[in-house]
Amino acid sequence: MKKNILFLCTGNSCRSQMAEGLGRKLKSDKYNFYSAGTTKHGLNERAVRVMDEIGIDITEHKSKTTDELVSIEMDYVFTVCSDAHENCPYFAATKIIHTGFDDPPRLTKEFTDEEEVLTVYRRVRDEIKEMILNIEKHLG
Repeated sequence: MKKNILFLCTGNSCRSQMAEGLGRKLKSDKYNFYSAGTTKHGLNERAVRVMDEIGIDITEHKSKTTDELVSIEMDYVFTVCSDAHENCPYFAATKIIHTGFDDPPRLTKEFTDEEEVLTVYRRVRDEIKEMILNIEKHLG
């Protein structure tokens, strides 16, 4: 039986959504992947765009909170931002693993050049991809 993995972020709009998409694309033969936020911020258009660049369509993903996933018993929860790690809801019998990534919307809010903005999103996407490819070493 496949283990359930949740990627938790603040708004479930960018990093956790990219992690879910990458997980499903790269490791769905071994794990079931989900994402949620401590709140809902909607799906980030730039995250959708940089995922599409590598052939992963997350346009059907919905921003959701952990309350919407209570029927699924998670084996592992990856907090992908420090806010989610500090405010992580309680998950019974679940291993919580913190793997923080930079927040592209926060880092780029003062940028005026769209290509510079996308460069940050791509870097974070690629860092998340590397973590997914090596996810077993985080699971212990």
